[in-house]
Amino acid sequence: MKADTIIKNAKIFTADKDKPQATALALKDGKFVYVGDEGGLSDYEGEVIDLGGRRVIPGIIDSHVHVTTGVGFDYLDVGEYVVCSNKKEAVDFMGQYIKNNPDQECYRFILERKYLKEDILTKEDLDSICQDKELLILEGEGHSVWVNSRILERHQITDDTPDPVPELSFYVRKDGHVTGNVFESAAWHLLFDSLSKITDEQIDAALSRWIDFSVNAGVTAVFDAGWPEGEKLHERVYERLLEFDKKGKLPVYIDGSYALTHPKKMKEVLEQVKRFNRKFNSEHLRVHTFKVFMDGTLRIETAAQVTPYEDTHKKGATTFNAEEVAELMKLLNEEGLDFHAHTVGEQASRVVLDGVELARKELGDKFRVRVTCAHLEIQDDQDLGRFAKLGVNANYTAWWHAGCIGGNPYEIWWRILGEKRANNMYRCKTLWDSGANVAWSSDNIAYADFSSWNPYLGIEVGMTRRISEKTLAPEVSRTVDEFPSEDQKMSIEEMLLGYTINGARQLGIEDKKGSVSVGKDADFLVFDNDLLTAEHEGFSHNKPRDVYIHGKKMN
Repeated sequence: MKADTIIKNAKIFTADKDKPQATALALKDGKFVYVGDEGGLSDYEGEVIDLGGRRVIPGIIDSHVHVTTGVGFDYLDVGEYVVCSNKKEAVDFMGQYIKNNPDQECYRFILERKYLKEDILTKEDLDSICQDKELLILEGEGHSVWVNSRILERHQITDDTPDPVPELSFYVRKDGHVTGNVFESAAWHLLFDSLSKITDEQIDAALSRWIDFSVNAGVTAVFDAGWPEGEKLHERVYERLLEFDKKGKLPVYIDGSYALTHPKKMKEVLEQVKRFNRKFNSEHLRVHTFKVFMDGTLRIETAAQVTPYEDTHKKGATTFNAEEVAELMKLLNEEGLDFHAHTVGEQASRVVLDGVELARKELGDKFRVRVTCAHLEIQDDQDLGRFAKLGVNANYTAWWHAGCIGGNPYEIWWRILGEKRANNMYRCKTLWDSGANVAWSSDNIAYADFSSWNPYLGIEVGMTRRISEKTLAPEVSRTVDEFPSEDQKMSIEEMLLGYTINGARQLGIEDKKGSVSVGKDADFLVFDNDLLTAEHEGFSHNKPRDVYIHGKKMN
């Protein structure tokens, strides 16, 4: 049989449970037509490549990223980083900057909330240093902002403006008056409204950077987790990606979504997902997922919990309750669409699981929605076995598993969660052993230097639960010790499976991608280093020598 390419003398990790290892491949028309030992190559003729014993794995699938927001952050002016140790120093720093730069149309800064300690930063504080122009401060984690009165007035935010989701997405008030501090999705449109002037050429330039990174890193497919409160630019980026695909310039498969943050928009967002499903359906771009931000983050305590936070004794809130999730599942089931949820806190994932259980009881064997819970930083013991039982995918952002948040993770997590829960974060191994489909992701919202998009960083931290001096990672993420618990460390095989076939299962493309198997797309990576025997610390420095997508060498 004529083949386009024959690969021999390779050590192939196939990610196929029926044939986990192989030494030879044959490729034709962008597909694997043979996977096995070299004895079977006698049936094929074509160009032969001898890999000299090098390691081969399937193409990487990063199953929770933010492609479209990355474009926005390439052109978003987030401003100066505020250097301070308390509120007075923060206000003085910003005031001096504004005084030294009087000609700017608006002012933007980044401030770590921890520096305020117990103090409250208000619009009056900001008005005192900037009354006649707009001033916005992005909280370091990106899930809240502080703004002055000018911005509140332009967006018609008053004391009577209702919170989108009380205790999750809300306007901080004091004595009934808005303070200028805004949390979660209520804040994001204030941040992103400056991006309306981005041109197609700028979008294309940012996307080209991301595509180049992905190809060189061996990332052959991703799930794009949407752009909350940035829907117009989100669609424009998808339009440019569609144009790229038409011109043969999009080798990476993008599984897209449309995001919801406000429960009252459920029907509206469902219609948008259906519209996107019709509009964006090309070889490398497809949209079939309803994305929900079910809760917020731990650091600012908007993640929804079963057990209250230790310091504030609050629990946070979820966007939907279980009955509403079940109703949404039934609607998605009718349309053949899927569901993906941001679920950081234990209550957020529980509500999704409860909703799936209710929908499954009603629909029985007719239930066909692929459901994914992402992040899963905290999970209640009672819910750990339910993912496998209910067929819910568990998506973990593995490079977070060192507890790295720009500071002492023990001090921060123990303070807000208590020692017991802080020592039981990111229980991915427990879910894996339960039989759940566990997939890995990088969950990044900005391109920058792509250092934290590196899948080999995720693989390293998944195995070590620390970011050491040997790790190729942002300096702010360094940790000293392994983050608990040691029994949640993953093996290299488990990390590779989670970044390949398990990611494909989450996206519903396991019949085409995710493993080196006959009939699937010939997406595979060649490494000089043997990944299966490589040192775990420093694993993040690995990079594929050769990247093949659809049987074509791309780098």
